[in-house]
Amino acid sequence: MKLEKYDAVAKIKIIKEVRTFMDLGLKEAKELVEKVPVVLKKGLTKEEADPILAKLKELGATVVLE
Repeated sequence: MKLEKYDAVAKIKIIKEVRTFMDLGLKEAKELVEKVPVVLKKGLTKEEADPILAKLKELGATVVLE
């Protein structure tokens, strides 16, 4: 799953969501999100990725499953 870009207004919400599903600290999640485009997680099945993709897109992120 790759985060390609996001709406700057939603940055904080996206960081919080990434932090939740990746089990990261706030600093690590913030650094990861700011490296856009960035691969967030590898090896996810479509079933695992769909709810995460939906939530991030709802928040204003452009995310693709690779």
